[in-house]
Amino acid sequence: MMLTAIGLMSGTSLDGVDVAMIETDGRKVRAFGPSGYRPYSEMERRLLRQALYEAVNLPQRDARPGVLRDAEQAVTLAHAEAVAAFTAQHGISAQDIDIVGFHGQTVLHRPERRLTVQIGDAAALAKAIHIPVMHDFRAADVAAGGQGAPFVPVYHRALAQSLEREGPIVVVNIGGVSNITYIDGTDTLIACDTGPGNALLDDHMYRALNQRFDTAGQTAAQGKVDDAWIARALAMPFFAKPPPKSLDRNDFAALKVDGMSPADGAATLTAFTAASIARIVPLLPKVPKSWIVAGGGARNLTMLRMLRDRLQPATVEAADGLGWASDAIEAQAFGFLAARGLKGLPLSYPATTGVPIPMTGGLMARP
Repeated sequence: MMLTAIGLMSGTSLDGVDVAMIETDGRKVRAFGPSGYRPYSEMERRLLRQALYEAVNLPQRDARPGVLRDAEQAVTLAHAEAVAAFTAQHGISAQDIDIVGFHGQTVLHRPERRLTVQIGDAAALAKAIHIPVMHDFRAADVAAGGQGAPFVPVYHRALAQSLEREGPIVVVNIGGVSNITYIDGTDTLIACDTGPGNALLDDHMYRALNQRFDTAGQTAAQGKVDDAWIARALAMPFFAKPPPKSLDRNDFAALKVDGMSPADGAATLTAFTAASIARIVPLLPKVPKSWIVAGGGARNLTMLRMLRDRLQPATVEAADGLGWASDAIEAQAFGFLAARGLKGLPLSYPATTGVPIPMTGGLMARP
């Protein structure tokens, strides 16, 4: 049975809430609905940055001391506002939607401690929007010994299979962190985080130029890459580990480009993201034939050029060029995952998160 689902995603780049509607049975996607976006205000972003800082010392996953309680309320309200604006804009009533997939805002991801924390009050959200809400997608995977990330691969597979092209195909999502899904026919699905996405670059642009991101990669295009810096950074043990593996947004926060000009820093950090994505190739079963880039990084023309240089002769193309809504893919994925969760289908697999057996997941909050 096909379900109409809304997915909500607030990523590690702390930019805002993505909203997307899809029709799916949890296996295939019948139709893409509209998508939308509700940016966080500067005050909300400051609160979330403070929550990230304070979450490092969380004693348990459901604790919400101090600023984390305020941040959770702000995240919940922002998501409720995002749904209200989206449904009003598109003339959708609550009765039209079967399920909402609510990821929440990740403030801590430490799978080695069997701990992953996404803030957001699903019960309050369900009451506010009058639609059942599925949430807490990652907890069961992490509790069972999985990495709890990445969680979008099953959706990437559904999208890639609709292309009917020869594999292997890799879908790269460049958000705050970069992750890949390696798809080869219907049988082989491998996924992992590869390293930094936009988080280091965004933080650098904010500190150096008071800009939220490097628009189209223009600042990086004017800079010079410090290859020695990249070689040192790639020597970190994470990059040699085979998949599955996952990261917290702040795992590379100690890497600084303080001595560089704003443009050289942007060029070096952009190249670092591209190099760390390319570094996964020897760890895959076969060399991929095509790469499809989604997420904020797909709009960074310098990032795409650097990826093409490092991944040739494979093709590298932005997801939007295939008719996919690049900015909406993660939100769509959580609508898709909510449908899968409702039907008891696996959300993660041994080769995507390292969980011992295919795992379903998600908890339900009703209005």
